[in-house]
Amino acid sequence: LYRCGDEYSIRVKDRPLMDSAVHGSEDALAELTCGMIAGCPQPRILIGGLGMGYTLAAALRQLSCGSQVIVAELVPAVVEWNRQFLGGLTGHPLDDPRVTVRVVDVAEVLGEEQAAYDAILLDVDNGPRGLTRGGNSWLYAQVGLEAAWEALRPRGVLAVWSATTDQAFARRLRDVGFAVVEHSVGARGARGGRQHVVWLAQRCG
Repeated sequence: LYRCGDEYSIRVKDRPLMDSAVHGSEDALAELTCGMIAGCPQPRILIGGLGMGYTLAAALRQLSCGSQVIVAELVPAVVEWNRQFLGGLTGHPLDDPRVTVRVVDVAEVLGEEQAAYDAILLDVDNGPRGLTRGGNSWLYAQVGLEAAWEALRPRGVLAVWSATTDQAFARRLRDVGFAVVEHSVGARGARGGRQHVVWLAQRCG
């Protein structure tokens, strides 16, 4: 974790992963997903990857008071940074009673329950082709997508954030049986910036 004035960044071996000044596409990941499950009165969602908390905070702004949000974050330090340093950036979402944080690989959570979630949001790396941790490749492979399918309720939504587009990944989503829409979203939200990708994949059965 790095700080420069009021701005924070998280890096892995000097490779930037996220910056507090650039979170428009993380917000969009949650907003687009919550828009698709707006008809669920008390949705249960799983967020893979806490990051700086922007996706979680954006989801909570959209969700009803009876919602449940499970956050799976592999790195204990990321959770502690959110509690100690980063919470003020996003309104302290970890203090929300709707939120349960688990310090565990989201891949493990996906295998625990079937038909358990109305939405699963994955922002665990820079996307299918931008891995900083080799183990994350499972999530983007067919076996990981099939696990997400099984963990979703009928008409549930798998949302995946990526720094770049990847047509092979989109085909894998469709091969598993998802109906897929790819959104191009600005890294800085309404201010534009580099274009990132959010895939919204709805379980059709």
